[in-house]
Formats: sequence, C-alpha cells, structure tokens
Amino acid sequence: MSGSGTTLDDYTDRYAQRINGMTASEIRALFAVASRPEVVSLAGGAPYVAALPLDAVGEMLGRLGSVHGATTLQYGLGQGTPELRERICEVMADSGIDAGGGASPDDVVVTVGGQQALDLVARLFLDPGDVVLAEGPTYVGALGVFQAAQARVVHLPMDDDGLIPAALEEGILAQQRAGARVKFLYTIPTYQNPAGVTLSEERREQVLDICERHGLLVIEDDPYGQLGFSGDAPLPLRARRREGVFYLSTFSKTFAPGFRVGWILAPHAVRDKLVIATEANILCPSAFSQAAVTQYLTTMPWREQIKAYRQIYGERRDALLTALGDMMPAGTTWTRPDGGLFVWATLPEGLDSKAMVPRAINARVAYVPGTGFYADGTGQRHLRLNFSFPPPERIREGVRRLAGVVEEELAMRAVFGPAPAPTGGFSSPGADVPGPDLA
Repeated sequence: MSGSGTTLDDYTDRYAQRINGMTASEIRALFAVASRPEVVSLAGGAPYVAALPLDAVGEMLGRLGSVHGATTLQYGLGQGTPELRERICEVMADSGIDAGGGASPDDVVVTVGGQQALDLVARLFLDPGDVVLAEGPTYVGALGVFQAAQARVVHLPMDDDGLIPAALEEGILAQQRAGARVKFLYTIPTYQNPAGVTLSEERREQVLDICERHGLLVIEDDPYGQLGFSGDAPLPLRARRREGVFYLSTFSKTFAPGFRVGWILAPHAVRDKLVIATEANILCPSAFSQAAVTQYLTTMPWREQIKAYRQIYGERRDALLTALGDMMPAGTTWTRPDGGLFVWATLPEGLDSKAMVPRAINARVAYVPGTGFYADGTGQRHLRLNFSFPPPERIREGVRRLAGVVEEELAMRAVFGPAPAPTGGFSSPGADVPGPDLA
C-alpha cells in the first residue's frame, strides 16, 4: 500500500462506515469556474466584505497582534472567551433574544462558524438511522453534516410564508408510524437559504407548538436575521421558547466569514456536552479570531455596518428582481425575499437546472442548481441566485445571459424533447481550486 502506486481503492476497506454518508458536492467544481472574472457568478453566498471599513479593521488587527499577542496567539477555552460571549448576548438582544429569554453568556458556546455549530449538534444528537426533518429545499452544508452523521433527512414543503405547519405535523406522524426516530427539526425560519422566504408570525407559534407537543427539538439556524430590507424580522423561535430550541448563528454574514466565528445558544442542560464535544473536535476556537470579533463589536459601529449591508443588499435584491421580471421567459417564477442573500427561481416546465449548467458556463453565467439543496437529489426545475456579491450592473448582465440560456434550452426542448440529466459532477481545469462559500 506504500509508494507511488497507491490508489484510492487501496483504502476502501479501511474507511469507517460513516464515510458512506460523505459525498462530494456535485456543485463544488462549478465554483472554480464561477470565480473566473469573465463569468458573472450568481452562485455563491459570499457577503460583500468590501463594504467594511477595511483600513480601520486592518489597524484593529495590527493592534491585536502587537499589543495583545501574548493572549490572542495562545490556546483558549473550549466554550469561547467570556468577553465574546457577552458581546454575542448583546447581538442576540438586538434580535429579541434577551436575558429574559435565556440569553446568558453561560449558555453560549463559540464555534468555528455556523458550520461547526451544526456539526456539534449532529454529534450530540444523531445516531445512524435517525431522522432529521428539514425544509425542502434547505442549506446544502447542513445536508452534508447530517448525511455524514448517517442520519436521514426528510424534507417538508414550504410556501411563501415558510414551512407549512400541517406538513410538519403530518411529517412527524408519518415517521412515527414508520417506526423512525425523529430527533429534531432543522429550520432556517428567517430569509431562508436557499428559498429566501420567511416563516410568518402566526406559523412560528404553530411550529413551536407542534414540536413541543411531539417532544421534538428545534435547531434554529439564523445567519441572516439581521439582514432585513424592510423593517425588523419576526422574533426568532428562541426568543419565544427557551427549552428545546437551539439557536445557531454566525458573524460570517454581518462581519466577515474569514474569521470563522459562530455560536450556539443552547438549553442550559446541554451546554456542558457541547463544550466537551468542542474540545474533542477542535480543542478550542481560535483566540485571535475571537479577539478580533470582540474588538470589532466593542470599538466599531457594527450596528451602522449592518445597516449599510442592508442597504447594499436591498439595492442588489431589487436589481435582481427587476432584471428577472424584465428578461426571464414566461413560465419562470421566483421568490421575493425581504432579506438575506438569495432568490429561489423555478424554471418553465420540462427544464433541468443541473443539465443547463454547461450551457450556462459557456454563456459565462453561474448559478447553483436546485438539486444540491435536497437530500434526495430532487429540485431539478429550481436554481438559487445570489445577489449579495455582484454589483447591480453585473447582476443585470448575469440575468441577461441566464435568460438567453433558458430561451435556448426551451427552443432545444421544443425540437428534440427533454435531454437526459447528467450523471456525473462538473469538471473544469480548475476543479481543485476552492470556490466561494457555499453558505
């Protein structure tokens, strides 16, 4: 097995069983292409960090290294620094999760971005064969975590008001009748990724009532809740119920993803287990990243920066919606998000967004096919469009190119009928180059 003749097949019999749930994303190679300057990328989920006061941030980081390097370059606590956990509680209070709702620094666990928060929850609660209920579509990174834990994701339908409570009730009952162990509901109730929809005020209470009645934990993922374009978002689920609701969030969308700092607000009884899982997983989150975020929240006008993001993203959302209305062929529909980073589009009957990707890349426009957001690979007619990163004029140009691809595809289908969907992933000369954030 040693030497240059070793192949991947030589390791197959040595893998743990959980590796069977770990598969490469079909869309990963797409991002290597999408990062090329000639391609208008509506694919990634990257925030527009150029809107930050980068000179001030740079000076702040320099001071951290020169003045506080003996602390920030050391190991830290598995739970995260007390200073950052206090600042996180201030951030959550702005969203309505205050001390009365159980937002105590003692119950906050700092994580390496929102992705590690998901991984910790999966480590704590999921055994092979367990069922996770999730909106359909849902965040692709969560699907990877749950599948790696050998859990089965069962999707629940949404409409313009978010998750449908009756479908949640029926989904729970159906799994119980089948003898499945349903561990929790995973939900992104506010400015959902990828659909862009928001769970209505009335439905939030209904969803919580249903989960409480059935003894189901709720994992609330809220990376986008502060990025609303027209007033405040509805109160998070965690602000309404303290028991049985885990609140996950991150600074990747409101500050900068490069620091990889997120957190979990957990029921008090679970906090210690999360810290133990963190220490076993990474020992401790980066002290330097935590100090940077703490200093940013302490010394800089971060609330004003969030307002700036809201204005920039609102303008870009408007540019995308206007361009879609002006240019997309009849039969195409899309969501109209009140916040966040994404629009979810549905193609005319008979089209397959995954099969269209090579034609789109040839037209120098990129998007994410809808199949990546479903555990069972459905969602062929759908695609996710990001509006946070490209400027408005590039967004409009991207939609022009996309509309041309859809029109071409419709014409081809009219002549030759539906083409078979591709069976493999994407390929490109730069397939091994890391791409933008999938979030």
